[in-house]
Amino acid sequence: MTIKPEKIDPCRWLIPKDGHMRVPGLVFSNEQMMRSIQKDQSLKQVVNVATLPGIVGHSLAMPDIHWGYGFPIGGVAAFDPDEGIVSPGGVGYDINCGCRLMTTRLKANEIRPIIKDIVYALFKDIPAGVGSTGTLHLSKSKQRDVAVQGAAWAIKQGYGTALDLEKTEDRGVMPDADPSVLSERAIKRGLNQLGTLGSGNHFLEIQRVDRIYDPEKAARFNLFEGQATIFIHTGSRGFGHQICDDFLKEMNKNMASGHQPFSLPDRQLACAFLKSELARRYLAAMACAANYAWANRQILMHRTREILLKALSTTPDALGMNLLYDVCHNIAKKESHLVDGKPVDLYVHRKGATRALPPGHPLLPDIYGLTGQPVLIPGDMGTCSYVLAGAEGAMKQSFGSCSHGAGRALSRTLAFKKAKGRAIHRELEDNGVFVQSRGKRTLKEEMPEAYKDISQVVSVVHNAGLAHKVARLKPLGVIKG
Repeated sequence: MTIKPEKIDPCRWLIPKDGHMRVPGLVFSNEQMMRSIQKDQSLKQVVNVATLPGIVGHSLAMPDIHWGYGFPIGGVAAFDPDEGIVSPGGVGYDINCGCRLMTTRLKANEIRPIIKDIVYALFKDIPAGVGSTGTLHLSKSKQRDVAVQGAAWAIKQGYGTALDLEKTEDRGVMPDADPSVLSERAIKRGLNQLGTLGSGNHFLEIQRVDRIYDPEKAARFNLFEGQATIFIHTGSRGFGHQICDDFLKEMNKNMASGHQPFSLPDRQLACAFLKSELARRYLAAMACAANYAWANRQILMHRTREILLKALSTTPDALGMNLLYDVCHNIAKKESHLVDGKPVDLYVHRKGATRALPPGHPLLPDIYGLTGQPVLIPGDMGTCSYVLAGAEGAMKQSFGSCSHGAGRALSRTLAFKKAKGRAIHRELEDNGVFVQSRGKRTLKEEMPEAYKDISQVVSVVHNAGLAHKVARLKPLGVIKG
């Protein structure tokens, strides 16, 4: 099947409804990125998602789209609760992989001379990498508390303050989490990974606010040019991965048994009707992983603050490190959206996509009611990251969603091959970015050329009206797994 998207305008492309598609596809992209997108199978995945029962509106793809498991990464799809399905492939293995950005009172030029010392201190005391374990070793009962309470559990243990919850998506907790549905393997994998960074594209980064696009919103976000900020990107670690794996296997068996009255174009889209007991159990387990991820980022933020206070020999007031916002990526949520002018409840899958709520949205905390939701779109190591504010266009076009990052341009295998013989850490340092990693392979797989031009991704998001640019951040120092 040859897929030929039809250009609607400079930022949007339509994949007309055809064959078994129940809805059309809609891709947010410019012409240059569209040529790259067409080289992998991600558009075929957009079409595949459009065949799923109960899908509403369009099968959507953000400008950072690339091939993923089942759904494309950068994919968004909303489903009717009575006729629709939930698919673990539409959420992803790293459930509630997400970002949080912290502002400080520091100026970047004040810390640049000691950036290596700061990065060494963070790298030494924050566990990172595949299978990394933290200093927190949970009992099963405490792990159940984490899975139900989310970020609030971490705050009760002294990792932050209640104000952090106001600046965390959904106050850092999903309802209806039920630890009783978890496998012993998932429970075991979650016992000692709380407070760890993980591997791959996960990172902790010290940045400089390099440019302000919207001074009024930047001021409300407590951002100023030349400021030092801290960005954390991680998720639910092996706990969420195992939950996804467990339910993919169960849903595949359920599909193979003939219990579902429809066929799939790709077994990676294994799913269950939202009204089924299997879907209820998956959503309850997914909520456990989402809450674990929020607690994880809350703990990492607190530990980062402690490490910086020590490394800089400063006071909490002088550091002034505060959470700007925490957003999640891989998730499925029940939300209210307008369809044909009427409010309806839908289950929105965002896989490698983030929420972008506009000013006045009822789910926003009061502090961001006038600005819209802070939207965080990170780059990778040598590239910029962006802070945007959610806009009304997201509610009209994408179920309140936009991009979550730059999106891969090269697979990890191809990036590693292309980096052969290169010292990526040295190249980054020559460009003013000091990086520490658990292995050289990660740096090669995650080198800047492995990703799309984030400035183009953000321009599409901005020009399409999904979210509006507020500030650009440039990296100074990075730790990776």
